[in-house]
Amino acid sequence: MNKKEDMSEQKQDLPVWLITGCSTGIGREIARAALEGGERVALTARKPETVSDLVAEFPDRAVALALDVTDSEQIDAAVVATESAFGRLDVLVNNAGYGYVSAVEEGVDDDVRQMFDTNFFGAIAMIKAVLPGMRARRSGYIVNISSMTGLVSNPGNVYYSASKFALESLSEGLAKELMPLGLRVSVVEPGLFRTDWASRSMHESKPSIPDYEATIGVRRELIRASSGGEPGDPRKVGEAVLMLSRLDSPPLRLLLGSDVLGATRAKLTEFLASMEEWEAVTLDVGFPEDERG
Repeated sequence: MNKKEDMSEQKQDLPVWLITGCSTGIGREIARAALEGGERVALTARKPETVSDLVAEFPDRAVALALDVTDSEQIDAAVVATESAFGRLDVLVNNAGYGYVSAVEEGVDDDVRQMFDTNFFGAIAMIKAVLPGMRARRSGYIVNISSMTGLVSNPGNVYYSASKFALESLSEGLAKELMPLGLRVSVVEPGLFRTDWASRSMHESKPSIPDYEATIGVRRELIRASSGGEPGDPRKVGEAVLMLSRLDSPPLRLLLGSDVLGATRAKLTEFLASMEEWEAVTLDVGFPEDERG
């Protein structure tokens, strides 16, 4: 075997990633971390030209693909193109998604459904598209990018939180389904990171009900004011996801940021206190012992 053939075989052993939503922010940084780590990556975006610089930087290990995760034909085409370019698919990162600020009463049904189509149903469609190949190889890793709001819901972010809560549940159950097949699943919950989530990518409801101005209105302004000053570095998310991909037993959940850690601990403390306070009622729901079958 000559040196060129040996290098070609080594390249074939490099893990293959498909990442959704790579044009900016966390998705882009996950892609860069994987490429800098020596992996092969299919970078996807609705406008693939937005990732052409990464392909130019890593021409032997990167391809750019057009992908709208609400389009089933594009999903199938992206998976086929990835496997055609690299021979297989080892890691799927479901990152595509966007926020929606609104009171529940203000929410526009079509807008909310469109957000769920991207944030939740798009992730399901991607998972279903890659699982046949992963099951056949008995090898693969699925990473779903959730959010602090997938664990803690607050006024103004309720619809976005609901889409991420759903992704949390999906990930938890999916991990149990796939573990016997040798496949791994993680869900990552970033807190506030310096991306365009709170600016260009943020959607808002058009109706504005005055009664919610003191809550939702204030929340809108806080989100706008936070844009560009968030404490989290998106590059660190990329590094964390790359680290997870190399573990034999990655955690089901990984919280990223002191804010999400503090908020989750506070929620668990409150939840446990409520469980203890109402334990008697919780347990007093069965038939009397003499009436049990």
